[in-house]
Amino acid sequence: MDREVDRHTPTGGGVQPMGPEYVSAARALSAVLDLPADSTAGFVLQLGAEGLQLLELGPHAPGPLSVDFVRGASAHRRLQGGGNGQMIAKALGIQPGIRPEILDATAGLGRDAFVLAQLGCTVTLIERHPVIAALLADGLQRARLDPEVGPIIERMHLRPGNAIELMSAWEGNPPQVIYVDPMFPHREKSSLVKKEMSMLRPLVGDDLDAPALLEAALALATHRVVVKRPRKAPCIFGPSVGYVLEGKSSRFDIYPKKSLKLP
Repeated sequence: MDREVDRHTPTGGGVQPMGPEYVSAARALSAVLDLPADSTAGFVLQLGAEGLQLLELGPHAPGPLSVDFVRGASAHRRLQGGGNGQMIAKALGIQPGIRPEILDATAGLGRDAFVLAQLGCTVTLIERHPVIAALLADGLQRARLDPEVGPIIERMHLRPGNAIELMSAWEGNPPQVIYVDPMFPHREKSSLVKKEMSMLRPLVGDDLDAPALLEAALALATHRVVVKRPRKAPCIFGPSVGYVLEGKSSRFDIYPKKSLKLP
């Protein structure tokens, strides 16, 4: 019989079950992700009552990171957000009566996609790093069971894989709007962003293929491509930006192809 794992001493590598009832699922997920079985990975995934969480190893590592659309920052933004007046909504063309079909090509932890789905858009999420995609899938699965958040999650559809490859071989109707938020040396000062960046950057690195990602997005989107950047960062190398929406710490570079209008 499998013994219960000590939840206070993460072993590193693979997926660590936080109790005997999670052993089988943890083994299956570890096999799918093909994770190292020892601490050379520098992190461990833990599976338990709170779902799947990423825990960085080391004496000064931050606490665990998970995807939670029901509580925390996502709940605050859902209840206190600015609706259609949010800058991201304006950038992606959300207007009264207009809810474009959106592809989030760099989904990450899914926060922006959740905002867009809450506003009524159907959003396809692509995430190429298998560990981040696993965290996102777990968060979506748990949130789908919540009576208030579940209907929002039904408008979010995850497709793990390489966005450039998936967009280049797209089947079915192309998305009207494609949203791209490449990994970049962000300078936001919030502790939440600092924690996430310190944990995710060693996994995913910088998106050095951002120009190819933009090219593939422009070839696929029917109406516009929107790229999120730190406010003072250079544009992605490639076609000229159509226009820009700028905030305090970030901006949206907009590449229009066709107007989003009421039918």
